[in-house]
Amino acid sequence: MRILDEQYLKTPFYGSRRMTAELRVRGYTIGRKRVRRLMRLMGLEAIYQKPRTSLANSAHKKYPYLLGGIKIDRPGQVSASDITYIPMARGFLYLVAVIDWHSRFVLSWRLSNTMESPFCGDALTDSLSYGTPEIFNTDQGSTFTSEDFTDILKDCGTAISMDGKGRWMDNVFVERLWRSLKYEEVYLKAYDSVADARAGIAAWIEFYNYERPHQSLGYRTPWEAFCSKPESTADARFGVDGLKIKQNAIEVYNLDMIPYSIPEQEQEVINT
Repeated sequence: MRILDEQYLKTPFYGSRRMTAELRVRGYTIGRKRVRRLMRLMGLEAIYQKPRTSLANSAHKKYPYLLGGIKIDRPGQVSASDITYIPMARGFLYLVAVIDWHSRFVLSWRLSNTMESPFCGDALTDSLSYGTPEIFNTDQGSTFTSEDFTDILKDCGTAISMDGKGRWMDNVFVERLWRSLKYEEVYLKAYDSVADARAGIAAWIEFYNYERPHQSLGYRTPWEAFCSKPESTADARFGVDGLKIKQNAIEVYNLDMIPYSIPEQEQEVINT
């Protein structure tokens, strides 16, 4: 399942037939029927850019997408949330996160071993400790369209926005968060327990929020952008004069953000 999830991030357009062929090329003896069953269990479907970890409920009210054409230029203006699949050595978990759209700051997150638990509502409530956003954006999954979730937003006067069906780009910044988390943390580990997963993800999000500068944020961390600290240059951020060493993201974290250069193909993961 971990291999399927990793391959899906690279080729979201692969259906069960292509995914089966890819696994066989890698040396796995597996049939299409089993691949189809596993993809269904994980909520993976071809064409969608992201795992369909939350399926729609036709009985729930859907809300329009409100972010088209508006300028999001300040912290606290828009928050967004999404759910992703976290593979473990045995089994898997679901992770929900709430981020501030402008700064990419992760306001809150929760893990669960079932989609039926109230973990999304709990994460939403936690995120409101940083303030009430003007707009809150999610997909149309049943977890987010349920009254238990939307009533929290209505009670605090937040406008509810929902992506169009299958439009992964409508929540692109959360998608980038998932990609970075999985390549920099999850796929480097094989969590043996929920406690291990929670500790590893907590450490990475702490690093992401407070230590990892983003080029798109003017080389500020998400926390600095959330607090509206002025932008700085790369040299000013690291405080160096031409000193560079080659390290990957996880080593840089352990080395307390020593300046580094990275291969071009890794740059997108580090900068987003």
